[in-house]
Amino acid sequence: MQRITAAHVIFPCVLLLSQAAQAEFNASLDEARQIAKEAYLYGFPVVEMYKTLYTQAVDSGSPDYKAPFNQIGNSTKVFTPKDTAFITPNSDTPYSFVWMDLRSEPLVLTLPAIGEDRYYSTQLIDIYTQNFDYLGTRSTGNKGGNFLIAGPGWQGPAPEGIDKVIHSETQVVYALYRTQLFNEADLDNVKAIQLGYKVQPLSAFLGQSPPPVLPAVAWLKPQPDMTETPALFRYLNFMMAFAPPVESESELLQRFRKIGIDPNKPFEESVLNAEQRQALQAGIEDGKAEFAAFKKSDIDSHKISSGDLFGTREHLNNNYLYRYAGARLGIFGNSAEEANYMGYFTDSSGRPVDAGKQNYTLHFDKGQLPPARAFWSLTMYDGKTRLLVDNPLDRYLINSRMLNQLKRDADGGLTLYLQHDSPGKARESNWLPAPNGPFYGVLRLYMPGPQVASGQWKLPLLTPVAK
Repeated sequence: MQRITAAHVIFPCVLLLSQAAQAEFNASLDEARQIAKEAYLYGFPVVEMYKTLYTQAVDSGSPDYKAPFNQIGNSTKVFTPKDTAFITPNSDTPYSFVWMDLRSEPLVLTLPAIGEDRYYSTQLIDIYTQNFDYLGTRSTGNKGGNFLIAGPGWQGPAPEGIDKVIHSETQVVYALYRTQLFNEADLDNVKAIQLGYKVQPLSAFLGQSPPPVLPAVAWLKPQPDMTETPALFRYLNFMMAFAPPVESESELLQRFRKIGIDPNKPFEESVLNAEQRQALQAGIEDGKAEFAAFKKSDIDSHKISSGDLFGTREHLNNNYLYRYAGARLGIFGNSAEEANYMGYFTDSSGRPVDAGKQNYTLHFDKGQLPPARAFWSLTMYDGKTRLLVDNPLDRYLINSRMLNQLKRDADGGLTLYLQHDSPGKARESNWLPAPNGPFYGVLRLYMPGPQVASGQWKLPLLTPVAK
């Protein structure tokens, strides 16, 4: 049995920003605008993640509150339109959630063994929304085990009884669990699996006394405009205090300091003059415009896939536009090897999809259903709220577990109907209800087959049909 000592744990201190010297503004207005654009694209995912952290682990009065830090919260139902904690959620896999504070010591995550026919995963996400590792079916199998998650200050060999040690570059980590649900009758089985998910400090796992308790963090209360205005930089400074700087970003972070982005000091936009605030806001708008052009040219046209937008730091290679796009379109998306996401934002003619104006069909030729070693799912989202769509069938998706309930075409193919109104009783089994307005669909392939990466399997497009 390994004993935890000061040699194994470094106790970083999160600065109480309210007591620190004010961050300085040392840039011309033109330079500030350019830096603000870079910092907005860089920081948006961090601050968007903070929204979820606060509502799930800090604000116990929130309807989306799950559990305090270092404890697991289980969602014993699938997501519905009433769930608003994060955008573009899936409704195939009931979630479990752990927000980890690794400043004092590592945590041990325990997964139970489950049947080989069911998919489960634990996605490990740092504060930059980078997926730094996985546990579960694809990565560690369905046999379960004990996995140690350590922050950047922890050193030491794997303690006895630990199957794998995983290091995070940030002191705050989000563990997002997905447990496959076969159908409504299967929900009790999923709940039983969730009860087998355990989280405990390393000291408790080893039967030792815990390290000294660190001061409580004074979490910043979110505000409505926090990702759309220079207020974003205040939350970015706060969150960056949980992340030691990375060498590859040293020049970038030095440049950010010219407009007051510094994890050692608070950013307060109210002390800036009107011209400085205007320059920062203009930079933010420039960042949004760059993303809009990128989305139209590369995402809507399927030139790049979700696999380009989510992954490790090494995979993303500090491409902050890609990381921003992932957080903007569907934060906490899976890495390519875990799942592939294909978005339907436009139809076969390249026009934005709108079920208030058109009906749509999606046709899979015989033998050309999405290739997935676990399962596939097509989910509908409201184009304005980016949440699930309320509808009379309470149907938010169509997935591979539902194939025996769907009607096949005469030639063995499969046609789905994406529209606001029912396509008629004869076709209703294949109807995925859309809002009466803009929408988008996301096709998810869990553990995608090699035909996807090779391009051998081609994504069918939405065909517009007159209402």
